[in-house]
Amino acid sequence: METIIKAFSKPVWEIVGPSIWDTLFMTITSTILTVVFGLIFGIILATTDKGGLRSLPIFNGIFGAVINAVLSLPAMIVIILTLPLSKLIVGVTYGPKACIIALSVACIPMFARLVENSILEVPKGKIEAIKVMGANNIDIIFKVMLPEALPNLIRNFSVITITLISVTAIAGSFGAGGLGDIAVRYGYNRFRTDVLIAAVGTLLVMVEFIQISGALLAKFIMKKRHLI
Repeated sequence: METIIKAFSKPVWEIVGPSIWDTLFMTITSTILTVVFGLIFGIILATTDKGGLRSLPIFNGIFGAVINAVLSLPAMIVIILTLPLSKLIVGVTYGPKACIIALSVACIPMFARLVENSILEVPKGKIEAIKVMGANNIDIIFKVMLPEALPNLIRNFSVITITLISVTAIAGSFGAGGLGDIAVRYGYNRFRTDVLIAAVGTLLVMVEFIQISGALLAKFIMKKRHLI
């Protein structure tokens, strides 16, 4: 109990507090990159699949294999492999900025597959109906597929953001900073259980906030859709 009380003390939060902003910076920036590229790649996978709007089986197979190859790699390996790329882009191989590239590369394939699955769940009848009305592929994607898949996409967005938070904790071991770095360097290595509790507790609060917010937003959109 004494350790838990110490976890809320001012000296502990003087250590943990600044790392929260590093974690938020890494999470927000890498989430934006992941969503943008994951959405594009997911749409490509769904539309070039067999029976898709622009069926390209060979391209889809090769592109899908590349996505799967990156997806199969552990986050730690991705971080190690992308450090030279981070050096090329941001000029450093340590700190929050350097690990943004690694975080994005680790999670883009996962989000791309989630987007693909969400789009493929859209009823074919609705797509065929708008085709009959003379809509082109761009109209079908942005006026039917994405709006219909929106509740699932929001849930998937929550999943990928939570995943990114967990990967930032791993990235802390490679000099990325953030709560993961504090938990390992100060909490675990220096046997500061109070710091460890504060860092892990903050991560849990972030995850719960994202999970609840995503679920409520998805439910609101579904409810609004039924009222229209």
